[in-house]
Amino acid sequence: MQFNQLFELSSRKKLAIAISWDLLALLVANVFAFWIRLGISSWDFTHIDAAVILMNVALALTLLSIFGHYQQMIRYIGLKAIQKALLVLAISALFLLMARFVLDVMIPVSVPAIYWAVASCLVIAPRFLMQASAQSQNYKMREKCLIFGAAEAGRSLVQTLKVGNDLQPIAFIDDKKQYRNKQILGLPVGRREDIPYYVERFGVSKMLLAVHNTSADRRKELIVELEPYAIELLSIPNIQDLLTGKSKIDELREIRIEELLGREPVPPITRLLDINIRGKNVMVTGAGGSIGSELCRQIVKSAPTKLVLFELSEFNLYQIENELKQHYFDIPLVPVLSSIQDTEVLRKVMDEHQIQTIYHAAAYKHVPMVESNPLAGIRNNVFGTSNVALVAVEFDVEKFVLISTDKAVRPTNIMGATKRFAELYIQGIAELGPSTEFSIVRFGNVLGSSGSVVPLFTKQIKEGGPITVTHPDITRFFMTIPEAAQLVIQAGALGRKGEVFVLDMGASVKIVDLASKMAHLMGHTLKTNDNPNGDIELKFSGLRPGEKLYEELLIDDADTTTEHPRIMGADETKLPFEEVILLFDELNRLLLDHDSEGSISLLRKAPLGYMPATH
Repeated sequence: MQFNQLFELSSRKKLAIAISWDLLALLVANVFAFWIRLGISSWDFTHIDAAVILMNVALALTLLSIFGHYQQMIRYIGLKAIQKALLVLAISALFLLMARFVLDVMIPVSVPAIYWAVASCLVIAPRFLMQASAQSQNYKMREKCLIFGAAEAGRSLVQTLKVGNDLQPIAFIDDKKQYRNKQILGLPVGRREDIPYYVERFGVSKMLLAVHNTSADRRKELIVELEPYAIELLSIPNIQDLLTGKSKIDELREIRIEELLGREPVPPITRLLDINIRGKNVMVTGAGGSIGSELCRQIVKSAPTKLVLFELSEFNLYQIENELKQHYFDIPLVPVLSSIQDTEVLRKVMDEHQIQTIYHAAAYKHVPMVESNPLAGIRNNVFGTSNVALVAVEFDVEKFVLISTDKAVRPTNIMGATKRFAELYIQGIAELGPSTEFSIVRFGNVLGSSGSVVPLFTKQIKEGGPITVTHPDITRFFMTIPEAAQLVIQAGALGRKGEVFVLDMGASVKIVDLASKMAHLMGHTLKTNDNPNGDIELKFSGLRPGEKLYEELLIDDADTTTEHPRIMGADETKLPFEEVILLFDELNRLLLDHDSEGSISLLRKAPLGYMPATH
């Protein structure tokens, strides 16, 4: 049996082995001390000698137990435990010396000293040996890592990791001149160009970013610089969480793709956040979806009088209600499990709860799915929106905000066409001058939303690939969900008569580049023609039905500034409501006849800019 196998035994078996070993070791130490001093041939072993030896062994075992020797975990045995064991053996040796005088036993004075030395070796040395074996085994099993940053945060991280069992720090990486050719905490400080050496020499698989107080742009630059190295990137918690005790230095987290694509957040304008929420009864349709749920999280921060969660999915509704209850138990939450296609339920909810603000996020948004089920998409996205808007006007709702999409701009798919139809309907009804104020907020993809490529790529990378991208040139706008929700609320406060607001999405992102960055963050490289040695294969599957190569946010390429730097007003041509209603009624007739082809044909003829993709 090897040492490492001993650690796999039960506590009872390990205790039995420890006591048995000490019993044998103490007997051997006693006998050896007499033999070495008196000689085997001249030692006249008597019953009294045997009795003294047995009493001495019993005394030593009893004291070891009393001093907590057998409660110690061998792999973590410390100096204090060793000192206590040496003290017990010294007392045991003193017993032999006292027996010489009290019991008048022939025990030379040197015997206790010899006994103490031998017993100390036999009792303590095997424990050190086992501890070293455990640590050696543990060292081999621990993942090797580099610490990026040799400042205080990096040093604290190394000290914490050294007593753990998961990661073994190999070196610091820091380009500052003050650390060049130095060692810190026994680890060398290398430069960035030394990273390949450590990866190849020690099998380093992780890089821990131990840097505080860096801007989002600087962190992005840093991550991009480390991209050529196929090692997983992890980051320590931010300094505020460390100082407040919310997190510990070794609570590492994965670098999120948001940190590469996101921007420095612009502080929200509190007045715009509160104007339609604080002290009001608010309803969110599609409250369990990606955008809807984040809207709810942002809304409760502004202290509404009541929040109605209107959602079709039972599971999603349960999740968001349960989450909000845990953190905002003082705000009344009303879960409504229903469809926006049910007008009577909408009437009952708005009447009973005296709704003052509506954020309409409920929609079918998955492009290929709506392409395969056009009538369902039309019913939900066009007529569902109409239902919510008309009932809102009927019950004098103060504010109605439609959540739209960049796919409504010159749409190439049915989903985008239905959302553009919904925009025209809202603009038209707003022109009639009802007491309800309408506005439309249009933006692109949000990172991590259901159906987006980010969770799909994450899953594919974890499974070993391949990563599937539809086209090598396809691009998309991206924004974090929290930023999008905050901007939606603020944009909604700016509209009065069906204005369309467009969110500043930043620069568009090539999806191939996104896949490459995500693979890098998770410790992989893409296998491409330029990099045949990569470990994750990249495949192009072809554009999906209705899919664009690139997205747009404006129809007429005209926009106006607002008081918020990331919200633009789109100055776009509107359609008279009479014309919208004529199209609406004709589309309704086709729906009642379950005429898919006719419905799609009408969408193409309508002034929506809809031009189906030809791929």
